[in-house]
Amino acid sequence: NVAGVRKGCVAVFGSADAASGTERLVVLAEIRPADATTQARLRDAVSRAVLAAIGEPPDDVMLVPPHAVLKTSSGKLRRSACRAAYEAGRLGGAAPTPRQQVLRLAGGALAARARGAAAAVGSALFGAYAALVFWLLAALAWPITIALRNTDRAWRVNHRIARVLLRLIATPLAVRGLEHLPAGACVLACNHASYLDGVILVAALPRPFAFVAKGELRGSFALRRFLQGLGVEFVERFDVVGGVADAARLAEAVSQGRSLIFFPEGTFAPQPGLLPLHLGAFAIAARARVPLLPVVLRGNRELLPDGTWWPRQARLEVELCEPVIANAVDDDEFAAALALRAATQRAIAQRL
Repeated sequence: NVAGVRKGCVAVFGSADAASGTERLVVLAEIRPADATTQARLRDAVSRAVLAAIGEPPDDVMLVPPHAVLKTSSGKLRRSACRAAYEAGRLGGAAPTPRQQVLRLAGGALAARARGAAAAVGSALFGAYAALVFWLLAALAWPITIALRNTDRAWRVNHRIARVLLRLIATPLAVRGLEHLPAGACVLACNHASYLDGVILVAALPRPFAFVAKGELRGSFALRRFLQGLGVEFVERFDVVGGVADAARLAEAVSQGRSLIFFPEGTFAPQPGLLPLHLGAFAIAARARVPLLPVVLRGNRELLPDGTWWPRQARLEVELCEPVIANAVDDDEFAAALALRAATQRAIAQRL
C-alpha cells in the first residue's frame, strides 16, 4: 500500500546470512523509473510500513523495475525464484531510468545477434572441416576397397576408416544391442534419414554386412566401383520382373550365409518420423527363414539434414533391437513378411 510501489508486485523472503547464522529479511518491490531522491524516499516508506506491520524493519529493501519480481503464468509470486535471483546477484538495487532500459534492451538485442552470428560461423566452420575430412578419407578408402577384391576385408577396413572419421570430426557414436546379432546370417532393417546412414552403420557394425541399394546408384562409375568392392547388392525399384529376380537372388544369398542391411523406407524426408516400410526386406527374411533385427539410428538427421551436403554437429546412436524370427506357417511367406514388417514398424517407431 506504499504509494509508488506497484500493487501486487512485492516479494518478501528470508535470505540466509552466514555472518549472523540466521536469515535477513528482504523486500523486493517493483517501482516505476525514478530518480535517486524518489528511490530513497520509497525505500524509507517501505521500511516504515514493514516496521509498523511486524515490529521490526527489513534488512534490505530492493527496488526493481516493472516485471522484475518473478511470477507464475497465473500471476502467483515465485518467492523461491526471487530469492535465488537475489542471492545470485541478478537483481539490481535500483530501478533503471527509461534511457537505461532502452540501452539495456538494445544491448541485449545486439548480444543475441552476436551470439547467433557466432553460432552460424561456428556451424559453417564445422561443416567445412567435416566435409574436408570426409572427402580426404573417402579418397583413401576408394582405392583400398577396390584393390582388396574381398568384400569382408573391405568392410573391416572401411569400419576403421569410418570410426576415424567420426573421431576426427568429434562426433560421438554410441552402439547398443550388438549382443542381439546372431552367429549366422540375418537381415537388418534400419530407419533412414541421411545420406550418411551407410557410413554410420559401417562404423557401428564390426562384422561384414551387405547393403541393399537402389540400382540407380550404378550410374556413377566411381560410386559403383566402390559399392561393388564393399559388397553392395543392387536392386531394381521400378522393374517388376527385375525386382522379382532380385528378391529371389537376395533370398538365396541370405540362405547361403550372407547378412543384408535394408533401408525399408526406401527414401527419407526432412521431417522427423518413420515413413511406411516396403515389404522387400521382410519377404526375403521370411523366405530365407533367418532372424530380422530392427535397427534404430538417432542423430543422423541432425548430422546431415535432407537437402544439404553440409554436416552439422550431432551425437549418434545405433540401437540393434532383439531379433524377430519369421515363422512361415504352412509356407505362407507373405503372411510372415507382413508380421515381420508390423513388428519392425512398432519397434523402430517406439524408439525414435
